Amino acid sequence: MAYNSTISQTNVPTIKAPVAVIGGFFAAIWNGLIAAGANSGRMRQVTFLQSKTDEELAAMGIKRDDIVHHVFRDTYYV
Repeated sequence: MAYNSTISQTNVPTIKAPVAVIGGFFAAIWNGLIAAGANSGRMRQVTFLQSKTDEELAAMGIKRDDIVHHVFRDTYYV
């Protein structure tokens, strides 16, 4: 007569669940920072200026390559 034994793995603690929770937490923070940056006034101004034609930018004295520098000119020095 043969006996079969099965071991249930349902009560074995794993480290995957806590790591997934921690990873999800940091992913949520990262996504929030990305959303905050994308919705900032400066990024809206960059998008607005990028939507203008080259002629409109020239009338404002801005080259297309200098839009980001123009918008963030008081934030950093290059």
